[in-house]
Amino acid sequence: MTLQQTWNLETIFPGGSSSPQLASFLETLEKDMQALQQDVRSLSVPDSIEGTQALEAFLEQFQSCYARVREASAFVSCLTAQNVNDKKAVQLSGRVTSLSATLQSVKSRFDNVLRGMNDELWTAWTGTGAASKLDFILNESRNLAKEKMSPELESLALALAVDGYHGWGEFYDTIVSKIQIPYEENGETKLLSAGQAFNKMHHPNREVRQSMFEKWEAAWGAAADYCADTLNHLSGFRLKLYENRGWDDVLKEPLAIGRMSRETLDTMWAVIQDTKPVLVEYLNRKAKLLGLDGLSWTDVDAPIRTSAAKISYDDAAVNIVEQFRKFSPKLADFSQMAFDKGWIEVEDRPGKRPGGFCTSFPASEQTRIFMTFGGTASNVSTLAHELGHAYHQFLMRGIPVLNQRYAMNVAETASTFAEMIVFDAMVKGASSEEEKLALLEEKIQNSVAFFMNIHARFLFETRFYEKRKSGLLSAEGISDLMVEAQKEAYCDALTSYHPHFWASKLHFYITGTPFYNFPYTFGYMFSTGLYVRALQEGPAFAEKYDALLRDTGVMTVEDLAKKHLDVDLTQRDFWQSAADLCVSDIRQFLQLTDHLA
Repeated sequence: MTLQQTWNLETIFPGGSSSPQLASFLETLEKDMQALQQDVRSLSVPDSIEGTQALEAFLEQFQSCYARVREASAFVSCLTAQNVNDKKAVQLSGRVTSLSATLQSVKSRFDNVLRGMNDELWTAWTGTGAASKLDFILNESRNLAKEKMSPELESLALALAVDGYHGWGEFYDTIVSKIQIPYEENGETKLLSAGQAFNKMHHPNREVRQSMFEKWEAAWGAAADYCADTLNHLSGFRLKLYENRGWDDVLKEPLAIGRMSRETLDTMWAVIQDTKPVLVEYLNRKAKLLGLDGLSWTDVDAPIRTSAAKISYDDAAVNIVEQFRKFSPKLADFSQMAFDKGWIEVEDRPGKRPGGFCTSFPASEQTRIFMTFGGTASNVSTLAHELGHAYHQFLMRGIPVLNQRYAMNVAETASTFAEMIVFDAMVKGASSEEEKLALLEEKIQNSVAFFMNIHARFLFETRFYEKRKSGLLSAEGISDLMVEAQKEAYCDALTSYHPHFWASKLHFYITGTPFYNFPYTFGYMFSTGLYVRALQEGPAFAEKYDALLRDTGVMTVEDLAKKHLDVDLTQRDFWQSAADLCVSDIRQFLQLTDHLA
């Protein structure tokens, strides 16, 4: 059976950006949003349990609008990703962004009502009835409201953000749509989109990688001034908003979004920093295996064998489902359904946005996965990763929609855990030492990515924001910060770096989640720690894993780990167990390649 390589969006809104059903959906939603705005203005701070009935009625309406805004947002993001030249989709994106801002403004006013309730009534209300099902979310909203501006000012900021903050973030789509990179193949020169060109930088042939990297750097270098303006204004808006809220720490918001403490973050990075020497050993060994004095930026992800053999999408799907089944039949069955129903977009064609993502449709209770599949082991890894995201959302069915809002860091837990299942099983089942080595190396690449590449992004963004407080930065200055961060994160182990990484990477332009970096490493480390526990506990762990994922929307990460694993994330032990598993893979790789170096 040949699997479909383009996703099916017709079951959600037939007709794409010209869908009459989508137009009607948005029209109804906009009317309901207007009614919601009026309703929130009429709410007053209750002084009795009877008075909270209006709050509960409002919450029901709010959750309905919230689910539908997310539905529309997910659909439009799919349209703009599958075709960056879809102008109607870009217009729809602006319309949906406006709805999202309105929803946030409504929430800000509602949160202010919650802030005004006295503590005794608050405890009584959130401890009983419908409100008790949302007690974590309501407490979180109330506490955060106490640290923000007045609801009028917050609403103004959100309204201005549509054409300001979010507008600058969306400008990345315009920039990337203009990126075209020439590539010669079979005597013919083709113009590749950014997504297609990015895949070529992972080609097994070093000359192809290096040549494409030079063209990639040149293309993004030509767009660097536009990208610098975009990042400067994004960060400027965010910093000014923080200043008016009285927030000094730029990590306050991303940590709050991640529902984690700075102590947990610092402990995780400390363990990683102490683990890096063995990663440098791996990078140096890999350079020798490739016949190089040192690895360049594009060599880091390159396979140690020069075989250009490709993996078919169908074979990748069969393998992923098979490996998932060894851990959890439920995960395997879900993934097979996603393949069969056309929930996945993988076709390698021009005009697609680079990268991969999974987005959920809470009103339809569906998900969609986006990527460009070029037949590499890295592509298989990405596919497993996104299926992990999709499974996480699948487990949330039947839970109140506000309780489904799990943070990015624990979202990355499900995805990286799924990757680990696939690669660990493949390594153990390898039919030859050469196959085992190739798979083991692919697995180790994740450690390099999350311990070094993501760390470089974190260091860069932290320093960029600090410097931005003093004024605008030039494209050249931003590139200098990027290289400085890469050198530190990679322990100066590479022979060349990627100056315009900041320009090309979508994650720096995402407005919904500032500092779209450290949650990836948290997810990797947390999932690795979970995997250690799964190895210890065997098949019974699958149920515990599902229960943990279902709780991710209603707990801090510290409480989540304490409840389901009985560990303290502010201490080193759990993180060290995860790092030790990564180190054992590297030690095995070094042993297997000792005679080859």
